[in-house]
Amino acid sequence: QVQLVESGGGLVQAGGSLRLSCAASGRTFSRYAMAWFRQAPGKEREFVAAISWSTGSTYYADGVKGRFTISRDKAKNTFYLQMNSLKPEDTAAYYCAADPGIVTRNQDRYAYWGQGTQVTVSS
Repeated sequence: QVQLVESGGGLVQAGGSLRLSCAASGRTFSRYAMAWFRQAPGKEREFVAAISWSTGSTYYADGVKGRFTISRDKAKNTFYLQMNSLKPEDTAAYYCAADPGIVTRNQDRYAYWGQGTQVTVSS
């Protein structure tokens, strides 16, 4: 059974930075897709970024491109979301997700999810 545990959320001022971590366990992730999604109050959960565990290819939502960076550390079985130049509209619960399939922006294609970590950006 795959387990994902997020950490790193918190309160930050606009313009600041945070790094989210997602520790994965339970499988060999050589062909997995890993992703971050977020859900703001009253809104649908949306795609943020994704990475291919094997190739390191990355994909981003337009609204975070150039500000957020997704990466992975194979030795630690952990992937990250570095968030810079944070804006109040980035405030949301952030979820990491994993799936043995291809990398996709479609949240319905991800089988495994973390519990979520809150990111709050004050203006």
